[in-house]
Amino acid sequence: MTTQRRSKSSKFLTAPTRPVLVDRDRSITGLLEKMEGAGLGARQLAEAHRIWLDALGDNTTIYIAATGNLIPAGMRRLLAYVIKNRFVDVLVVSGEMLFHDLHETLGRNHYQAHTTMSDEELDGASIVRIGDTLGNSDEYREADEWIGGFANQLEPNRPYSVREFLHFLGKELAEIATEDGVITSAYKARIPIYCPDLGNSEICLGIAQSRFEKKNSVTFDLAQDSLEMMQISQKSRSTCLISLGGIDGHNYINLSDISLNIVRTAPRGHKYAVTICPEAPCISPRPNGSLSEMSQVFGKTMKNAFTAYVQCDATIALPIIVTSLSQTAAKYMKGRKRPNFIFAGREMQIEVS
Repeated sequence: MTTQRRSKSSKFLTAPTRPVLVDRDRSITGLLEKMEGAGLGARQLAEAHRIWLDALGDNTTIYIAATGNLIPAGMRRLLAYVIKNRFVDVLVVSGEMLFHDLHETLGRNHYQAHTTMSDEELDGASIVRIGDTLGNSDEYREADEWIGGFANQLEPNRPYSVREFLHFLGKELAEIATEDGVITSAYKARIPIYCPDLGNSEICLGIAQSRFEKKNSVTFDLAQDSLEMMQISQKSRSTCLISLGGIDGHNYINLSDISLNIVRTAPRGHKYAVTICPEAPCISPRPNGSLSEMSQVFGKTMKNAFTAYVQCDATIALPIIVTSLSQTAAKYMKGRKRPNFIFAGREMQIEVS
């Protein structure tokens, strides 16, 4: 009876967990390697790093979908590093995040808040609380005016895709920036930025203020953004989604895969997917707690996709993963065939060698 029980279980009980040992001489990469043999969040964090590396080595188009207060929390340089080094190919970023990035690229700062600061005191001093960070309302209004001034320079009486608008915004910012952020790094690396909720941000407020003053007539062609995203999905050999902070961005990316129906091509789903989010997955796992049926939290995935769900604040996980990538990614990048984006005229061209 004992032998029979062992034979039934042996195909499952093949990889024992390995305790994580203290080793003062190991790097962040060495620590993550140790965590691959652990369980729960430790294993998921290590697998997120491994999946990103595997995607880089697999000629895969890598998307980053990012929302939330990552920029005020201090993630701007990390994200700029990822973009400059082409660890990502396409950005889908919230309008709020882009505004915070623009604010800092204009030479302004965000600040730490403390529990002793009351909302009444902050309001009286024209200070905005953003989680446990602070922003200066007057400086935000100056950023609004800068955006309006930029919009005034654009061609009147013709629509812009959001991607095109942000590309030109990056060009304008790059001419005055003393340190690159998300928008300027993407412009210099020729990486497209898509923003599904631009209208729900202060970037749109700056445009609206200028429109109210009858200084611009900028309009947006949202369908062009959708068509470009469809073409990226169509021409990519496979895709990887790195989702930071929420599902809004990866829902937009999912639509680009579904939009392949326009060209009568079946959606494929992502081959790799990593979600880093502090909330627990919004759907019920199997009774044993496995993640095998949680593809919804990763966006649309291929069968047998490589996935990791890191239930953690992105401001904790991202510095660890990106620091490790700085030590490990070089050999994966040597032969990488990444998509090439050509920004010529109103439409973007995509080349995949």
